[in-house]
Amino acid sequence: MVASPRVSLNVKPSSSIATSRPLAPVTLGTALVLVTYVTPMATIPATAADLGAGPAARAWILSSMSLGLAAALLASGVMGDILGRRRVYVAGSIAMALAAAVCAVAQEPIVFIAARVVEGVGGAAVLACGLAVLAHRYPPGPERIHATSVWAASVGLGIAAGAVLAPALDVGSGWREAYAVTAVLGLALVLPSLLRIEESAAAAPRNLDLAGSGLLIAAMTLGVSALTQGRGGVDVPTVALAVLSAVSFVAFVLVERRVDQPLLDPALLRHPRFRAATGGSFVLGAGIIGMAAFIPTVAQVGLGRGLWAASLPVLAWAGVSVVTSMLARHVPHPLEGSRPIATLLVLVAGGQLLSYGLQADSSMWRLVVAMVVAGVGMGVLNAVLGREAIASVPPASAGTGSGANQTARYLGAACGITLFVTVATHAGDTIIDGWNTAVLVSATLTLVGAAAIALTGRTSHAHRTESH
Repeated sequence: MVASPRVSLNVKPSSSIATSRPLAPVTLGTALVLVTYVTPMATIPATAADLGAGPAARAWILSSMSLGLAAALLASGVMGDILGRRRVYVAGSIAMALAAAVCAVAQEPIVFIAARVVEGVGGAAVLACGLAVLAHRYPPGPERIHATSVWAASVGLGIAAGAVLAPALDVGSGWREAYAVTAVLGLALVLPSLLRIEESAAAAPRNLDLAGSGLLIAAMTLGVSALTQGRGGVDVPTVALAVLSAVSFVAFVLVERRVDQPLLDPALLRHPRFRAATGGSFVLGAGIIGMAAFIPTVAQVGLGRGLWAASLPVLAWAGVSVVTSMLARHVPHPLEGSRPIATLLVLVAGGQLLSYGLQADSSMWRLVVAMVVAGVGMGVLNAVLGREAIASVPPASAGTGSGANQTARYLGAACGITLFVTVATHAGDTIIDGWNTAVLVSATLTLVGAAAIALTGRTSHAHRTESH
């Protein structure tokens, strides 16, 4: 276990802590981030047609917010620990709302994609600092289990609300209205956040690791760009982007080992619970989230369904995850470490595989059932991963732990979405053929990730046993 440094927190007296009520604004803010995140999934055909977006731009429309989230989550968590979690949280809410407004009026793909990246950066501050606020307010035990379960349920609630919002606002352009609504909601949450979230920060002086932040952002941006560029085949630009991404990542690791106050303390990677939680988040993003992003497209283009019907599988997936997130707190066995994370990922993969074998005349219920099964596993995972993210780091680094965990999820999602879209649109003669191939690839990634997490957890346990 990583030893917790003896640092005090820059907080108000205990009486103020007792009266602070951050759960509602934090969960609503988290839900709004997910509403914003899933909006283009259902509206991508209309959005791409209106903006004149080609195949590569379509992939970027789907993955751009994931990239912004992944690039900024870790830095946002650290900035919250340094500057104040409420301050960074509120700034993120405002940035997300303003970027959504730009999306609503964009006329070119590049403007829309850039605004989606900014939405991701703002959402990163909300997710990383929101979970850290809950860790500060609610002590370990029943209170924190309840708070993190509600927080995890808000993730599914946001996905469900986003799946409903797009077809409900299928008027006018068919997509711009959804971004205008999320912009208004984002600004509406600012005042409640200021009133109900108490400021907290690590009292120990710390500087933001600018070199590490820059290298990590470069590595992720170049990596996702390489995947997107490689949609049409491997060429010189694709290889160059991949090499530059690898070089940036290696440089990031070297810098983190040498600076006094790293963006991500390498010692955390020796903590088995931290590794399991971070790895589980990455696999979840690369697998089921990447697949879910393409469901409305295959339903509309491949099965000929309307927007409401195309949103139904994602709505069922999210709705089930909300319920199971809330029920997870009643599980008598403590869901800690690598074993439950790996087991739940296998359940998610099982749900993915149920959607294999889709045909042009298949019922939508084929996709709904598959996503319900996957949603059961994802809902419990959301609760477990959120709790493990803050339990596996020192208390003063709650923002860092939350940021690292969410970074892994949305980096995985950026890669998973791009990979799924690439396979689905290039494998086979029809989009249905491509879907089936992409499902096999995505489910395999989930299963391989589950096996790796289980293996590393067993290795860590064996090492601790030998040490005793």
